[in-house]
Amino acid sequence: MNALVLIGSFTAFCVLGMPVAYALGLAAVVSALWMGIPLEAIALKTSDGMDDFPLLAIPFFILAGAIMAEGGMAARIINFAKVFVGFIRGGLALVNILASTMFGCISGSSVADTASIGSVMIPEMIKAGYPRLFAVNVTISGSLQPLLIPPSHNMVIYSLAAGGTVSVAHLFVAGIIPGLLLGLALMMLCLIIARRDNFPKGEAVTLLQAGRIAYEAIWGLVTVFIILGGILSGVFTPTESAAVACAWALFVTVFIYGDYKWSELPLMIGRVVRTVGMVMIMIGFSVAFAYMMTLMRIPAQATELFVAISADKYQFLFYVNVLLLVLGTFMDLAPMLLICTPIFMPVIQKFGVDPVHFGIIMIFNLGIGLLTPPVGPTLAVGCAIGKVSMEAVSRSIMVFYIPMIIVLLLVTYIPALTLWLPSLLLKP
Repeated sequence: MNALVLIGSFTAFCVLGMPVAYALGLAAVVSALWMGIPLEAIALKTSDGMDDFPLLAIPFFILAGAIMAEGGMAARIINFAKVFVGFIRGGLALVNILASTMFGCISGSSVADTASIGSVMIPEMIKAGYPRLFAVNVTISGSLQPLLIPPSHNMVIYSLAAGGTVSVAHLFVAGIIPGLLLGLALMMLCLIIARRDNFPKGEAVTLLQAGRIAYEAIWGLVTVFIILGGILSGVFTPTESAAVACAWALFVTVFIYGDYKWSELPLMIGRVVRTVGMVMIMIGFSVAFAYMMTLMRIPAQATELFVAISADKYQFLFYVNVLLLVLGTFMDLAPMLLICTPIFMPVIQKFGVDPVHFGIIMIFNLGIGLLTPPVGPTLAVGCAIGKVSMEAVSRSIMVFYIPMIIVLLLVTYIPALTLWLPSLLLKP
């Protein structure tokens, strides 16, 4: 009955249109009142959830991505991607995906990637003769990569939701191969569609132009080496690398590119603060929600349920994939990570699944939900930029789910795709 009060009140608040963060907090309060637990305990858990040093990485990474996005970095990365694949038939689609790969190493956000890359690439692809729906589909599909490639904010959230037992650095490195594999799979699909529909070829870039474009782009891409190089070398922690990346991003956009003015900085910081505020409130309330779940033994009961259904690890992972794909269509990625991770952690320990491997599976799974109705924030942003209806995109994007699901299954059942690189580059 206690669990029914917690889950039922949370569902009721969501159905009434309340933001997920507040629904989590109020559901915890209602359950505490029902069980006779002092509300001070909920307040303390909420405060403790936000009082965690590694969480500082989130605002720093968001700020670095915002500076680069608004400082002209996206356009320069797109031009840089054209040097490599722009001249191929269907080249602009490949440029779109490759640019998402590179920009994702800076933004760490699917929505930010879609807004930055899509605002340039979708109009350009339409102007070049690509179907409008295809341009939107390529953009939002490619934006799944920043969730897997460091510095994904959601990896920091997963680490927190796992009780700090999973290293953010290991998650960052573990996502590199799955992210690149997804980009390659999407490119192969675009090449097949381009050949079938006879999409136009782009113009080859001269050596002199390529040199100039590379010179402009490399300053921004140094941010990637600061983040990954600092973490892998042990010079920076993920939080420290995020702070250094912010300083470098501001230096590049203001003093090298000259596209950003000091007068615009307060407005941008205000937008970042609002975003960070929403994330932190959600994290704090989710910790209180998880505390109530623990008191109700929901994680332990979930473990017993999955073990009863199947004692086989691979069947368990299949069931989890299906469950998360369904749940991801109804709720955003971050709250799902915060709710589901405490439930699944004891289960994966029972089945012997590595928590780093499972984290990548969860983020990949729930990331696909960002591209599906009825919630789908990435889908909504892409539709707004491309000026198409969500219904039309939802029908036409079906073929893009094929490479996503294939790569998801490979990542799920071949743990080496996620665990080999961390074992090679990082200490256990």
